[in-house]
Amino acid sequence: MTDARSGDGTRTGSTAQPAGGAKGPDELRRQIEQTRSQLGDTVEELAEKADVKGRAKARAADLKDKAGAVTVQLRSSARHAGHTVQDRAHRAGHTVQDKAHRAGRTAQDEAGRAGRTARQRMPDRVRGAVAAGKRHPRPVLVAGAAAGAVVAAGVLRRRRHGHC
Repeated sequence: MTDARSGDGTRTGSTAQPAGGAKGPDELRRQIEQTRSQLGDTVEELAEKADVKGRAKARAADLKDKAGAVTVQLRSSARHAGHTVQDRAHRAGHTVQDKAHRAGRTAQDEAGRAGRTARQRMPDRVRGAVAAGKRHPRPVLVAGAAAGAVVAAGVLRRRRHGHC
């Protein structure tokens, strides 16, 4: 490979001194050493550019690092979303529980009012019979069972004679 020379005697495209610029063997050795160093740097740069496999490995390592960072970020986001959903479900559960409790208390209050109203409107005879039934439950149960047996016998009799 030959370098073109300009009109002043220097080579174009290089940092070399003019052709007659070396002043003795020491200066010439220094210029040779400098040129070798520059040439070595240039060869290293060219070798790095030509090392496709090495560049591909470096790029793969960079992409792997980026993928790892994205994975960590996604896991963190998913964990945060999970906590958010869990908190909202917890709050919703408490809300439902509170509403159910209030509805139960309302129903209990309504039943109590209905019971008081029924007691107030109940005739005195019936009140006395209910009070006696509470004091002596066995006769009430026997009477109820007897009444049930009479009703069952009547239903069976009607079925036997084809009145159903």
